[in-house]
Amino acid sequence: MLSWRHVVLAFALGVVAVPAHAETIRIVIQDLVFAPSEVSAKVGDTIEWVNKDVFAHSATAGNGDFDVNQPPKKTVTSVLSKAGTVEYYCRYHPNMKAVLKISP
Repeated sequence: MLSWRHVVLAFALGVVAVPAHAETIRIVIQDLVFAPSEVSAKVGDTIEWVNKDVFAHSATAGNGDFDVNQPPKKTVTSVLSKAGTVEYYCRYHPNMKAVLKISP
């Protein structure tokens, strides 16, 4: 077990990285639309997918980074783990499209 002196020394030497405060970003699905349709976020942020429709949707990344299933009238969360611009769509309604711009 580390003493408080070891922890202070680690911080002083820059050995311990303190993560920046992660954000929670809400994306609402309603009337067959992702809103907002373009979102900027950071690795470590949480996306709160809110499905207000009466049928299931998905948020499926075109590059395979994520595939979130969203039951009707439910909220699902996922944490962003990789930087990049990700175009995503609904597997059940492929005309539903949006973009996540994820910075490191």
